[in-house]
Amino acid sequence: QVQLVESGGGLVQAGGSLRLLCAASGRTFNSYTMGWFRQAPGKEREFVAAISYGGGRTSYADSVKGRFTISRDNAKNMYLQMTSLRPEDTAVYYCAANNYNRLATVPGEYDYWGQGTQVTVSS
Repeated sequence: QVQLVESGGGLVQAGGSLRLLCAASGRTFNSYTMGWFRQAPGKEREFVAAISYGGGRTSYADSVKGRFTISRDNAKNMYLQMTSLRPEDTAVYYCAANNYNRLATVPGEYDYWGQGTQVTVSS
C-alpha cells in the first residue's frame, strides 16, 4: 500500500514557476513507478510526467517537455518543478503510483492516487 499527498500548488502569473511535492508513505515506495497527471475543468485527466522507481528513467508529455522536471528522492518524496508556466497549465495536479515497472502514461495503469493540488496560472 502507498499513500500519496500532494502539496505546493497555488496561483502564479504566466512565466512563473512552482514546485509540487508528492509525499508518499509505505515501506515499498522505492519499488513503485511514479507519475504526475493533471485535470482541467471539463477535460479528461492527462499525463504530465513519470519517473522510474530508481529515478533513472523519465517520460514527459510533449506539452511540458523542456519546462517541467520530475524527480524523486530516497525520503519518499517526488517533485514536479514547473517553469515557464502558461495559463493552459491550469489544472488540478495529481500524483500517482504503480508497481508495473514501466513509465505508464494512462491513468488506468496507476493503482494509487493522491487527492490533488490546484495550480492556477493567470495571464
